Amino acid sequence: MSKQMNIEKLNEIRREILAARKKPRTYITICGGTGCHAYGCVKVAAAFQKEIKKQNRQDSVEVRTTGCHGFCERGPIVVIQPEGIFYQRIQLKDVKEIISETIIDQKIIDRLLYVDSKTGEKIVAEKDVPFYKKQKRIVFGNNGLIDPTEIKDYIAVNGYSALSKVLESMAPQEVIEEIKSSGLRGRGGAGFRTGLKWEVTAKAKGNPKYIVCNCDEGDPGAYMDRSLLEGNPHCIIEGMLIGAYAIGARAGYVYVRDEYPIAVQNITIAIDQAKDLSLLGENILGTDFSFDLHIYKGAGAFVSGEETALLASIEGKIGVPTQRPPFPAQRGLWRKPTNINNVETWANVPIIISKGAPWYSQIGTSGSKGTKIFSLVGKINNTGLVEVPMGMTLREIIFDIGGGIPEGRGFKAVQTGGPSGGCIPKELIDLPIDYESLAKAGSMMGSGGMIVMDEKTCMVDIAKYFLNFLRDESCGKCISCREGTQRMWEIVKNITDGKGTRQELALLEELAAIVKDASLCGLGQTASNPVLSTLRYFRHEYEAHIDHKKCPALVCQEIVSSPCQYECPISQEASVYIALIAKGRFEDAYQFIVKDNPLPSICG
Repeated sequence: MSKQMNIEKLNEIRREILAARKKPRTYITICGGTGCHAYGCVKVAAAFQKEIKKQNRQDSVEVRTTGCHGFCERGPIVVIQPEGIFYQRIQLKDVKEIISETIIDQKIIDRLLYVDSKTGEKIVAEKDVPFYKKQKRIVFGNNGLIDPTEIKDYIAVNGYSALSKVLESMAPQEVIEEIKSSGLRGRGGAGFRTGLKWEVTAKAKGNPKYIVCNCDEGDPGAYMDRSLLEGNPHCIIEGMLIGAYAIGARAGYVYVRDEYPIAVQNITIAIDQAKDLSLLGENILGTDFSFDLHIYKGAGAFVSGEETALLASIEGKIGVPTQRPPFPAQRGLWRKPTNINNVETWANVPIIISKGAPWYSQIGTSGSKGTKIFSLVGKINNTGLVEVPMGMTLREIIFDIGGGIPEGRGFKAVQTGGPSGGCIPKELIDLPIDYESLAKAGSMMGSGGMIVMDEKTCMVDIAKYFLNFLRDESCGKCISCREGTQRMWEIVKNITDGKGTRQELALLEELAAIVKDASLCGLGQTASNPVLSTLRYFRHEYEAHIDHKKCPALVCQEIVSSPCQYECPISQEASVYIALIAKGRFEDAYQFIVKDNPLPSICG
């Protein structure tokens, strides 16, 4: 491919790629996300390559290792295109059979099909699997189709056509207006309007301007951004190129955790490929627009996901938040105007430019447009990444897509928005998922973590778990967060240990409100959410731990004893009494039991 690239040559390359692919061909797509790597997808892909070569089918069959397909519960996943045959939990021993039976003899292997847990039906096509059926995968859709290390694959699905459109026919302000009209909001935090953020940066005084992609995804159980960067890195690069053109930036950074080796590898390859095609660097696509992109690998601190802390980290300083205003859009990286969006936000940009703001804004609710990718984990049958229209209800996500709760247990709550999100009870199962509804319920969208809990989950223990995470991850800069998260954790731990009091419960509520109001950054300001939301909806569980020294879910070990003692109205330790009787120590047994029970004759 020539380095002397312009828009017409890019279109010509696209036509050549598509023409070469018109020949009938079977594609074996293998999920290559981090989860499937753990399941052995690399060895499975190598086995497919070896078997195809052995059968001399290289001209008619291509093996393609793609990004994450989303259905992580069923990995390694293999989808045979163009038919869309969906095979799951593939092992090395299955490879020869798939080649001989499905590829050569055109037969379906029943034992590798997904079985609907509700109907018992075996499902052949990927699009008919309930997990995928209700999703609207406009951002995540190409993850399971293209090889993220091949720029040709991205170009073949209209990659970089949105950039061409912008450079050929749109002024920077027109691009900003298109993003504003789409209603796109940030997908990684409070949901600030993306177009407005771009406009503020574009109008801010000072040059050069910078843009940043925030892939410091530290929420436990959340991996949406990592999977997008692993599976479709060119989409993020294209989004950043469009944003840079609109804002007037000449340089940008992808801030990614060093713990994400596949994401780092694939974005590095993608940047090199884009440079080779003159899609990055000077005079992009033969225009006056120039932009360069760099990778910065973060060390993994949760607080570095906060905008100002992230910028400090890139500058080589300790990643701690600073006072706002000024906001990064006004004075950010090296004190210059800087626009920061997360991975999913950037991935939406090429889609909006290609499809148009009117098309995009029809998806979602009046205040929350488009789709959102959620990491659906916890006590749920179908764990994985799901992309749904804003406004879909919790019931649809948990039961229709997620397949409900394992072992027929009852649904109790769902925690959204990461460790500083809130817990939403079963009574709100029909709550629509959008920014406003979640905030009203005492939670938040955050980056999109969604942890499902069943009836055997203790909500006080859940609050303790998240507080433990937050106190460890607090940067310690402001007293309210540093000391407040520690003290809240101590109080909740006391309660789970059976040592809590009503006075401490009142103090916990008061302290949670202070931490929320007095903290400097988003971590501290939302650190109280796990406490406040569980107190709001599950106060009776706190009271049971305090007043009766009982954990209704039988989780808190310090106050859960033997079944006999736990169910006894006076918590009599019958096991000690029985042991003393067995040893013939009748007087000791009597003295022990009358301490709590003056009428021991009724025991047993």
